[in-house]
Amino acid sequence: MTGEIVLIGRSNVGKSTLFRHLTGKKVRVGRRPGVTIGPARVRVGNVVYVDMPGYGYMRGADKKVQEGTKDFIVRRFEDGAEEILLVIQVIDAASFAEIADRWERRGEVPQEVELFEFLTELGLDVIVAANKMDKVADPDATLDEIGERLGMLPPWRQWRDRIAPISAKAGEIEPLKKIIRSKI
Repeated sequence: MTGEIVLIGRSNVGKSTLFRHLTGKKVRVGRRPGVTIGPARVRVGNVVYVDMPGYGYMRGADKKVQEGTKDFIVRRFEDGAEEILLVIQVIDAASFAEIADRWERRGEVPQEVELFEFLTELGLDVIVAANKMDKVADPDATLDEIGERLGMLPPWRQWRDRIAPISAKAGEIEPLKKIIRSKI
């Protein structure tokens, strides 16, 4: 039986770069948000990796396109949950707290938190790939805060089966690969 491992996250967090490292397949990546506009799919053994378009800000895209992308993502997970083995929620560890604070100051739930809660409510197995760790000054404090905002009590190290500190651009993704291997 074939199952899917789906990569999801905010625009420009490194999903496509990570996808390339996990699958060996080159996909278009860019410096600006919104380069991935539709899902990319690559079969590796009995698993199909899916690189979803990013949600949130997309330079040059109007609000309607951004909302349409968000609706597509929600429907994709609701309609295809049975085929999904794992979801890899890629976040930018270097800017996560700053972005979450901005949302919370406006009285809103941060998109990363909302997505994580949505996916877990669907009963999906979610791994948080904390990307861009090479840009983080205090890795343990950063990962503790990420885990805590997602509802996991610190220290983050007790969640090594759910939180993977990585740097996709540098090719440092072994913590994530280890979790994937243990789950499939």
